[in-house]
Amino acid sequence: MSERELDHEKPQQQAEILLTLAVSRAEGAANQNEGRSRAQTEAQTVAQIQARIEGWRGKLEWNPQLSQLTTAALNSDDENVRTSAIEVQLAAYGLKKNDSTVDALVRQADAYNHKERIWAMWTLGLLGNRGVETDRVVQVLTAHLHGSGRGSATDRELHDSDEDVRRWAVEGLALVGTSSTIAPLLEAMHNDPSPLVRESAACSLAQSGMLTHERRLTAVPQLIIYSDDPALDAQTHAWAFQALSDITGQRLPNDSGSWREWYRTAVVSGQ
Repeated sequence: MSERELDHEKPQQQAEILLTLAVSRAEGAANQNEGRSRAQTEAQTVAQIQARIEGWRGKLEWNPQLSQLTTAALNSDDENVRTSAIEVQLAAYGLKKNDSTVDALVRQADAYNHKERIWAMWTLGLLGNRGVETDRVVQVLTAHLHGSGRGSATDRELHDSDEDVRRWAVEGLALVGTSSTIAPLLEAMHNDPSPLVRESAACSLAQSGMLTHERRLTAVPQLIIYSDDPALDAQTHAWAFQALSDITGQRLPNDSGSWREWYRTAVVSGQ
């Protein structure tokens, strides 16, 4: 479809067409030449999304089709495709990328309505990724992960005892994807009483969310420690090994000694 043809489509169709193209072109190519061609067309598609995003804001319907496409885009190996998915979600929600929006979401994160709370956690992550009050967003999400949201001690006990809220705080931190999110994700993986939250934190460190490969690598030393930490159960040890494999691309045995030796020789020695 040419750009002129695309202009004749409604914003909803434009967004769905371009996201479909971005996701499909981000998939692996059969050969090197095809890979270059896909990369070029993918870059053009992402550029079209960025050029049209403001015109779409408030004009998109958050329907199952758009939800499915953004989920696929957020799972792409290409960072630009994932970023496009974030921008489309914010446009579909009709949210402006400013401090006032963050203020409203911070208040909503303390609401008693469960659905409103977890939506706020996710959306704060989207905004934090796009550079809107990122430090504050990380602080707010970390506070809810620790069960220290606003309100009285009784309110906090009622609110943040909910493992689903803490899991979505983890998802929000993963979306932000800055270096400052590594520590709270590692802490959640080690200390949270819920296996669901610990698994989500491990996945966020390993491959989901918006952390770059370089940032994920910084978690490797602590993950090696977690792999045989006697304070952790066998399942969390397994998640640590899986995260190490996903981050590094190494297929070593689930043995802490092997990983320590690899890290010593391959990373510390700079090989």
